[in-house]
Amino acid sequence: MRTRNRAVVAAMCAGLAATLAACGGGGGEQDPDAGTNGVGKLPATKIESKVRQAVAGASSVRLSGTLVTQGATYKLNMRLKADGGTGQVSTKGSSFELLRVGKELYLKAGAGFWSHDGGDEGHSGAADAAGKLDDKYVKVPSGDPSYQRLSGFTDMKLLLDGLLGLHGKVATGDHGQVDGVRTIRISAGKAGEGGSLDVSLEGRPYPLRLQRAGGAGVIQLADWNKGFELAAPEKGHVLDYGQQIPEAP
Repeated sequence: MRTRNRAVVAAMCAGLAATLAACGGGGGEQDPDAGTNGVGKLPATKIESKVRQAVAGASSVRLSGTLVTQGATYKLNMRLKADGGTGQVSTKGSSFELLRVGKELYLKAGAGFWSHDGGDEGHSGAADAAGKLDDKYVKVPSGDPSYQRLSGFTDMKLLLDGLLGLHGKVATGDHGQVDGVRTIRISAGKAGEGGSLDVSLEGRPYPLRLQRAGGAGVIQLADWNKGFELAAPEKGHVLDYGQQIPEAP
């Protein structure tokens, strides 16, 4: 009888163990890549390659955050696509809006921005000119020295190609989340000093967050492939600056 009871108990325990295992119980850890696009299981170099493929095929993106370049810190909030972009740039207490439709680039800023023209006008003349341009679109001539610098903020391919490069040997990091989307992190160099990317594990493996090498800013990337309208401002809302566009202070 005792032998029979022991056999019954052993059978019950075996059945319970099998049930727990099937349900993911028994103290085992849940697979963090379950139900994802699978890139979290790839080597870091493969993940980086998948990211570049996804980005190359994207039609639009929202790019926001801080960018440090050539000693200046810029705060960006730009919507970008192949034929242009629109959004706001801030630096050193100055803020301005940019709009590019094809090759046509427009800048809109407050009077404070236009008062930094460095010209020879008297104070009252400069203030008067700045007042007229306050919150108006100004077309930036393609030959103006500021055209290339400013249009770069509206160039999706140029910005992404320049920002997404990691410097050094890449390695896979932790799983995490960015705005509720599951991610896998890849980083380069010792302790991520060569930059890092948080890559989406849902849908296409787009980069959702970028930590630039050397502490040169943190960028969020969102709204991949969400279309938006780009249109030149009405002619009545565009003014001619009449001289070289001022550098941001």
